[in-house]
Amino acid sequence: MPKTTSLEALAQTLAGQLGDARRIVAIAGPPGAGKSTFAEALRDRINLAQPSLCEVLPMDGYHFDDTYLGSMGWQARKGAPHTFDVGGLKAMLGRLKANTEPEIAVPVFDRKLEIARAGAQMISQKAKIILVEGNYLLLAAPPWASLRPFFDTGIMLDVPPKTLEARLTARWAGLGYTPAAAKEKIAGNDMLNVKQVMENSAQADYVLQT
Repeated sequence: MPKTTSLEALAQTLAGQLGDARRIVAIAGPPGAGKSTFAEALRDRINLAQPSLCEVLPMDGYHFDDTYLGSMGWQARKGAPHTFDVGGLKAMLGRLKANTEPEIAVPVFDRKLEIARAGAQMISQKAKIILVEGNYLLLAAPPWASLRPFFDTGIMLDVPPKTLEARLTARWAGLGYTPAAAKEKIAGNDMLNVKQVMENSAQADYVLQT
């Protein structure tokens, strides 16, 4: 059974597990669960004691580009499991785990422009804890299941579906979607992805309810 925990308790636990090797932590959860916000807050809490100890890698930097999605007929399902470069993320996790480079450039997704910016963030060799955040990091099905060996700890954010739907509505409204367009996007894509995460993820080490 996973342990129910809090941000403060997780920060203390992860900081207390430090050794010579870099540790990689998966923070998973459905769309709208607040993964980015939580990962950044957890990083900042860990870094209070030792600056630059912890960094965040967002999974969304591995979105396939709209050009490719359009050519495959996948544009409407952008954000679904099959619309990410899982192989590219796996290769990056290998580099981060090895930690043999002074710095590693990682991509970051620009939500306003709907593109991934290559080399938008640098992760220093000094960072001993890497928080990887994304919807599908703990999916039990291939190819996502091949990422699990890279993670020393798995965390799942647990949020009621109604709360997720409200957050997603606010997200798309903030990006200029009309109420009708937002409703269509949520029903036709986001909530399908919510179901995927909630029903097909492997058991996490910790669960945090938000």
